[in-house]
Amino acid sequence: MSDNSSQVSPAVLDLYKMAVEMADRLSSRRGTANAFFLTVQTTFVAVLGVATPNLAKSPWGIGLTVSLAGVALSATWWMQLRSYRDLNQAKFKVINKIEEQLPFKVFSDEWEYLKKDPIRTWRSRYAELGASERAIPWVFAILHALMFIGRFWG
Repeated sequence: MSDNSSQVSPAVLDLYKMAVEMADRLSSRRGTANAFFLTVQTTFVAVLGVATPNLAKSPWGIGLTVSLAGVALSATWWMQLRSYRDLNQAKFKVINKIEEQLPFKVFSDEWEYLKKDPIRTWRSRYAELGASERAIPWVFAILHALMFIGRFWG
């Protein structure tokens, strides 16, 4: 609980509700974007897997173009995730600032508990979803590069 136990202004409470709703919507949009990119990448890799015998017979430039398209898609996905991360950080800074005027600091306290929870003895700190989430586009980029390289030895 914060030291501020006085009556909270309705305007501040409305701004807080709006900021929390906007952060929730942003997380939802990020999830939808991830589902889109994961579907496209998985489909792309599956189609390439089926088409590999035909690609092996095609000029190397076609294989390079297809691989670069997959890498470009991965880079776009990663940049979008980075943008969502930056937007979320800004939104939670605003939410935390508003919470200074509220009797409870729901998000600030939750974050502190996640960072310091003694129950998690097998790891030293909270593993943010964004860290693993941003690794997935790199996995696909490497997969596309390996598929191109494998074309020459296959």
